[in-house]
Amino acid sequence: MTEESLNPIVYSKNVIEFVTVANEFCNLVEHAGQEATRSFLNKTQKILPLLYLKVSVLEDLNSYEELGLEKFVSEVDYNYLQQKMMNLLGEFDDFQEVFDPGMQFSDEPLSASISECLADIYQDLKDFLMTFRTGDELVMQEALWVCQDNFKNYWGQRLVNSLRAVHNLMYGDYDLDQAMNQERKSEDVEAESNKPEWLNQLFKDQGE
Repeated sequence: MTEESLNPIVYSKNVIEFVTVANEFCNLVEHAGQEATRSFLNKTQKILPLLYLKVSVLEDLNSYEELGLEKFVSEVDYNYLQQKMMNLLGEFDDFQEVFDPGMQFSDEPLSASISECLADIYQDLKDFLMTFRTGDELVMQEALWVCQDNFKNYWGQRLVNSLRAVHNLMYGDYDLDQAMNQERKSEDVEAESNKPEWLNQLFKDQGE
């Protein structure tokens, strides 16, 4: 394939940079639990603003509605990764939600979860990345449009909400380095036993 024949949208500088950052975010989520809580939050604090920037500067695209894109992240995958992050964050996972439309109908403060927000972002980005690897430029462009649309209508808000919570933890008076209690250790063991096969293969390949 010559340089002139490459799709000028899906191979543009902004898209390649977005793909790179999205891949780094997915790697962070997939390896959650392999480092201390503060280290994980430190990396999350840095990559979320960069991810927001890279997707917000992408060119607006048109959708090819007749294309049906495959979903790669199953409910099992989602639950496994969300559980790993929830176990890692422990009592620091929950935060007060201020942008939920349901707040106006609630007498009590609404809570949200950092791990759930990150898992939601991961699900869209991983599906996008896996589709983008097909090399079919029409499918790649549609996947990019879907990812952008979901960012505008869903996971972009989840991103900024979780970043607010992470900022509060990083600069608040919290003992983020405290050891996990036995209950959280047990939860990690259970989550590990339910690890999806594709994730086992991912770690094996990276080890090689």
